[in-house]
Amino acid sequence: MAVTHYLLRPVNPYFIAFSLFLGLLFNLLPWGGSSWAPDLLSLILIFWSLHQPQKVGLGVAFFCGLLMDVHNGALLGEQALGYTFLAYFSATIHRRVLGMASFGPIVHVFLLLMAMKLLLLCLHAFLGARYPGWTYFMPVLVGSALWPLISALLLMPQRRPDHVDTNRPI
Repeated sequence: MAVTHYLLRPVNPYFIAFSLFLGLLFNLLPWGGSSWAPDLLSLILIFWSLHQPQKVGLGVAFFCGLLMDVHNGALLGEQALGYTFLAYFSATIHRRVLGMASFGPIVHVFLLLMAMKLLLLCLHAFLGARYPGWTYFMPVLVGSALWPLISALLLMPQRRPDHVDTNRPI
């Protein structure tokens, strides 16, 4: 399958902030903690860490993680560690993932989300928590399945139109 490369416009920093805010709002909704709901903020962090690693890095991920820790009432820094982990490894592999066909990024996003969940599970086990069961990993599957949709939605404002207007110089 051929990889289609679009000429993208520069990203608007306000759009990045708005998308992160929407992801945070989704996680704050009552179904954000259910076993089937994906962690939308982590998907958006992965997307921006892949596409704009200079603008969305470890600091943004850590801050978003602290906001989620405060909301969840969990150990302060737990989600911040997970989001920072995601941002670091997303930025590390961003050149490889962006050059792949459609199924490759889904596998990488699945592996990133699974590694974050396993990291947090090991942290909980170290602190003496019980194993939460297999439903703990359901957001990883749902988030990986939603990756093409999230990616297409977040790239929409940057895509140039396929048709070119002959009256416009650019």
